[in-house]
Amino acid sequence: MNPQPLKIVFHGQNAANFRPGFESLIGPEHTIADLSDALDQPGERAQYENADVVIGIQLHSHMPVPHKARLFHAPAAGTDAINTALLPTHCTLSNCFGHENAIAEYVMAALLMRHVPLAQADQDLRQQRWTYWAGRPDALRTEMGAQTLGLLGFGHIAQAIAHRAKAFGMRVHVANRSPIRHAHVDQSWTLDVLQDFLASADAVVVSLPLTDTTRGLVDAQALSAMRSDSCLINVGRGAVIDEQALYNALVSRQIGGAVIDTWYQYPTPTQSECAPSQFDFAALDNVQMTPHMSGWTEGTVRRRQNTLADNIGRLSRGEPLIHVLHGPA
Repeated sequence: MNPQPLKIVFHGQNAANFRPGFESLIGPEHTIADLSDALDQPGERAQYENADVVIGIQLHSHMPVPHKARLFHAPAAGTDAINTALLPTHCTLSNCFGHENAIAEYVMAALLMRHVPLAQADQDLRQQRWTYWAGRPDALRTEMGAQTLGLLGFGHIAQAIAHRAKAFGMRVHVANRSPIRHAHVDQSWTLDVLQDFLASADAVVVSLPLTDTTRGLVDAQALSAMRSDSCLINVGRGAVIDEQALYNALVSRQIGGAVIDTWYQYPTPTQSECAPSQFDFAALDNVQMTPHMSGWTEGTVRRRQNTLADNIGRLSRGEPLIHVLHGPA
């Protein structure tokens, strides 16, 4: 069948990152509008309400309703800021992945940093301090390949991490809602025995999405099961790990450290700078803090653009959509 022309809107600054060059990925029959986060510029509200396709990361009760939307497409994996109850009954919600390779590289870098102190060795040698000189008994390093890596959740991200971890010779343990049988997994647990899983690993990577069942899943009791020298890496959603419990565990050195990329407080369109938490993680020397950057690469943007364009083409041709999270009633 001939493609049906669609009205497409990119809503907000986040969606705008995927806008450059998008015309070249879809047919000339479609129209595209770029809308502000606030939807307060002339004509924006009407364009939003009458769009066939909305590309954006949020939908809440203070926003207009996209009455005519047949596809609401998040340009990201997480959709916890999209209230599906506000979608019209004929609208499908889809998301994008494409970030797993980038996040897996971030995790590998974070893990290697614990065993190969390149930055510290460089800084010391510039001051004529041969801290890590081979032959010094106190300069011996650990090896990542001798460690056990725990993966909380086993979706796209965790599977990409497991593949790379095995290349380094690591043992891979997984905790998931259902048992996992996979070539890269040495042992798996279900979430009802989360503490046993956490106690088994030298480092634990959290890559779970934020849902009603995962919010606060890693609480004080769970953290108490971790090894005293273990490291917790969060590349999923901040609130999967209880904020105060994590801060307390780090302050008391109940766990060895953390690498935190996903947080509890974020900038907004009206406030471009803010602390990532109500607690002063920045004052702790056993935390590595990054600003939700683990999946943000040129490759991620390109792959997500292709997913967006593919689904728009499918909708236009009347074909089944991919990455569907919520379908028409």
